[in-house]
Amino acid sequence: MNERDMDPYILIIDHESCWGCKACEVACKQENRPADGIKLIHVTDDGPRMVGDKLDFVYRVNTCLHCEEPECVAACPEEAIVKREDGIVILDEKACVGCGICVDECPYDAISLDSERGVAQKCNLCYTRVDKGLMPACADNVCLAHCIYFGSPAVIEKVMREKKVSRSA
Repeated sequence: MNERDMDPYILIIDHESCWGCKACEVACKQENRPADGIKLIHVTDDGPRMVGDKLDFVYRVNTCLHCEEPECVAACPEEAIVKREDGIVILDEKACVGCGICVDECPYDAISLDSERGVAQKCNLCYTRVDKGLMPACADNVCLAHCIYFGSPAVIEKVMREKKVSRSA
């Protein structure tokens, strides 16, 4: 782990700004190489819907939320899932026996079972990149709509203020 202060990292997604381009999915797949059919981050189309007299397309970016008290960590009988001091929840595939308990316990459907290899897979927030001072692949300026942000609470607070100002202008 790097030698930064241990404020938790935060990943935020501005769903209102998402265009559904799926660049985050592509970046994640290239970086992490999950099993075929498994997406560690995925964009869903939750629309279209009418908003007043306008047709609005609604997209949602879904991934592990790296919960404050992750149910998957408590549920794993092999202790293959751990939460680091910086808030990143990591699944160690080498320790995983593929029992699927974590898949069932995750309330956000953010863990998948790779049946071929017999292991669970989830977003590890590209912790090897983060440990080198880099962004997770999905947040590393690949999003065409600029709706995925990652950083310390201070960085995220600044982003939220700026986005709020730009929306009300």
